[in-house]
This record gives sequence, C-alpha cells and structure tokens, in this order.
Amino acid sequence: MTEEATNRAERHKARMQKMKAHVDSQVAQATEERGIIVLLTGNGKGKSSSAFGMVARALGHGQRVAVVQFIKGGWDCGEQKFFMDHPRVSFHVMATGFTWETQNRDSDTEAAQSVWEQGKALLQDESIDLVIFDEMTYMFKFDYLSLDEVLESLQQRPHRQNVVITGRGAQKSLIELADTVTELGDIKHAFRAGIKAQQGIEF
Repeated sequence: MTEEATNRAERHKARMQKMKAHVDSQVAQATEERGIIVLLTGNGKGKSSSAFGMVARALGHGQRVAVVQFIKGGWDCGEQKFFMDHPRVSFHVMATGFTWETQNRDSDTEAAQSVWEQGKALLQDESIDLVIFDEMTYMFKFDYLSLDEVLESLQQRPHRQNVVITGRGAQKSLIELADTVTELGDIKHAFRAGIKAQQGIEF
C-alpha cells in the first residue's frame, strides 16, 4: 500500500471512529420507552407504502397490527389483498372510494365517522401494537371528523402503542403531537406524463 493510500485509510478510520462515537452517544441518551406517533405527509408518492412497510416490520417482530383506511376503500389495493388474511392484522376500511367520486358529503361523513369509531376502539386496545390510519388527514380537511376528538384519543392510547398516520396537508396540531414527521416531496410523477397508474406501484 502506498503512503497516500495509507494516509487515506487512516483518515477514513478516524472519521468513522468519530461518527461511531457520535451515534453511540445518541443511542445511549435515548432511554425512554413508549409508543410513538409517526406522521407521513407531503405531496410526494410513498406515504402509504412507507406505512405498510412498517406493518411488515411489526409483523416480523410478532406484533399485532390494525389498519384503518380512509378514502381508498373503493380501490383494489395490493397491500390490503396481501395483509388482509394475516392472523395478526385487522382491516377497517371506509370503502367509499375517493370523495371526489362519491360527491356526497352526508354519506362520506357517515362512512368516515363509522370507520373512525372502529379506529377509536383500537386506540383503547392494549393488545394492538401498531395502528395505521391511512389517508386520515383528508378527513379533517373535508371536516368529516373532529380533529380535537382524534387528538384526544391519540393522547389517551396505551403507553406502548405505536400509530402511523398518512395523508397530504397534515394539520399543524397533528404535526405538533406527532413524535416523528416526514414530509415526502413531489419532484416528478409518471402520472403527469400520461402514464397509467400501475398495479404494484400505485395500488
């Protein structure tokens, strides 16, 4: 090994040692054990996909999961077909499809509140490790659900229960309550180029 290569290797090792010390320090300081709220928002694609990735992860650890889906109930969703029959997953689906297709505020509100009642019960069930509220933020935008009621239920859930909420335009109070917030950006999307939605990608 040349002297230049040796020096480069030593510099790399020093950087990695410094990085490891920093990461180890952060890990050592994270001592609180409780369930968290993860909020996935923004105009970019991948919010629900990320949430269902966490469903798979939780199941891999033997946990019990509940999924509450708003809006998408009219679609033939791959994630629903895959997880629906899993013995440790329960699905609760609004089943009206997109609100701009139903165009009926009364029926949409009734459907949203009905599935929320199921979701509220899940937030009181200590046997459920992870609850997914998919596309929930739209329910507040259209005033189908009471944001204050949902926030209160989230705060009163079992101490170890994790919750994931997805949807665009997350409300400020929801962002403030969440422990982890990720905003997915929209840089480019095939649909705007006239490419049809794909099975396994969009649904």
